[in-house]
Amino acid sequence: MLNFRNINILFVILLAAGIWGQFHYGLHWSIFLLLFVIYSLIVFYGCYYIGSNFFMKVVCAAETTSKEIAISFDDGPAVNHTPEILDILQRENVKAAFFCIGNRIHGNESIMQRIKAEGHLLGNHSFSHHFWFDMFTAKKMLADLRMMDEVMENATGLRPRLFRPPYGVTNPNLKKAVENGGYIPVGWNVRSLDTVIKDEYKLLEKIKAGIKPGAVFLFHDTSKTTLAVLPEFLQEVKIKGYRVVPLDKLLHLPAYA
Repeated sequence: MLNFRNINILFVILLAAGIWGQFHYGLHWSIFLLLFVIYSLIVFYGCYYIGSNFFMKVVCAAETTSKEIAISFDDGPAVNHTPEILDILQRENVKAAFFCIGNRIHGNESIMQRIKAEGHLLGNHSFSHHFWFDMFTAKKMLADLRMMDEVMENATGLRPRLFRPPYGVTNPNLKKAVENGGYIPVGWNVRSLDTVIKDEYKLLEKIKAGIKPGAVFLFHDTSKTTLAVLPEFLQEVKIKGYRVVPLDKLLHLPAYA
């Protein structure tokens, strides 16, 4: 199994073997450089591919043959687009998950309350969503997540257990923070890339191709392109005989503490 612990054990063995080989057979020093490069690439993959479960188990999809999917939105609440997205979801009778950023809740409490009132799930996406969040210590990460819990609870009365890492980056510090805070890390297995893809046709074709049993879609309620294609995407889901179900129900996870 490819994980941080096993990779460290493997590379310690390989390093010891390299040292032994250099001492007895004069292996060139470049073998150590090669080991370092390979190790770094594997760790980089583990950090930036949320579905790798490299540092900790992150639930990214459901193991099911049922024609059910879940959709989620990150980075809100946002005055621009979140209310319009909620309008679409209400019209289509679809429940989604919103992983919110704590520092965007102040002044947008009414949006948070509407998300709750209309039966959508609310999750923790950190308070700061700082660019260097993944470089924080475990203690600082946990303080950030708990600050998000507090502002969400003040706005909605709900204290989330589901947590989605900023940028989808995981590492040993985050694992420690998540475990100490009692959070359940949740990812996705269909990344829309709606913060990058501005062409509505390309975005729609990409996400339509991801409709498969148990899929979890990642969107952003800050994306104008997502707002534009969401109605047609939801119609395509229906045409293919699928249902959009709440994320916690699809993954069989408790949403709140």
